[in-house]
Amino acid sequence: MTSYESLHKTLSFYGVNCHKPYYISSGNPIFNYPTTPFRLDFYALCICTEGYLQVEIDNQQYNISQYNFLISAPSTIIKFLHSSEDFRMKLLFFDQNFLLKNLSDPFILEKLGIFKNLSFSIQTADEDQANLLLRLLEYLHDKTRIAGKFSEDIVRTIVFNILLEVAEIIHAERAQFPEDPQQEGNTPFLKFLKLVQLHVIQHRDIQFYADLLFVSGKHLIKIVKKSSGKTPLQLINETLLKEAYILLNNPELTFSEIAYQLNFCSASTFGRFFKKHTQMSPSEFRNTQIH
Repeated sequence: MTSYESLHKTLSFYGVNCHKPYYISSGNPIFNYPTTPFRLDFYALCICTEGYLQVEIDNQQYNISQYNFLISAPSTIIKFLHSSEDFRMKLLFFDQNFLLKNLSDPFILEKLGIFKNLSFSIQTADEDQANLLLRLLEYLHDKTRIAGKFSEDIVRTIVFNILLEVAEIIHAERAQFPEDPQQEGNTPFLKFLKLVQLHVIQHRDIQFYADLLFVSGKHLIKIVKKSSGKTPLQLINETLLKEAYILLNNPELTFSEIAYQLNFCSASTFGRFFKKHTQMSPSEFRNTQIH
């Protein structure tokens, strides 16, 4: 599993020279995709313009076809499985700190409600919606080539405009299904997710997070259940499993080393945890990743 904490290092690994806190692809054919899973530690928007792509996201398989788009938050794990010969896509990557500069609310992106699966969404747009997003991406691409006094602010504004258009598309569909869980606007829930990402290796008890949020454990369970349909412990375990997936995709690490890095007392304890939540042993999972 490849995982880097900066956009520049991640893109460099895949042969893209980018020294800015954002990246817009050309949309030209891509002949070589990464063959191993990798973690996005930045925000990403991918729009399929032709063909189709089979992709694995957080260990679940999805199909992305023409006018589908993927929007994902940091920590999302992606693996390319298969693509058609005519597959084309437009990509936008950006660093959260770049977009949030001069903004007082660090949860503004989460509050847009664009992540159906807590950290990503795959959405079907119609042709007009997709073309609007593509025109905005082209406009953004043009502006990134200009070195002016306010270029960075212009780019930031266009990126935020794109995200608002994405939110409009997602909310238009969501309005047809009002029973879906809503998490936008729930700052305690969003803070909980951030805290879990930061502390999950060392802390897996609900009370630890409740104390950081200055609420009771019972109230935290209520907040998380209402926003996600899951319990805090389920989300803690899911986050820990994502870390396990990352390490298991590194064949140089032994199961004992992985258990140690994840703060389990032994490889067998880690194995029981992993099998309980995935119905596979760590070795069985690792074998499924070998092609």
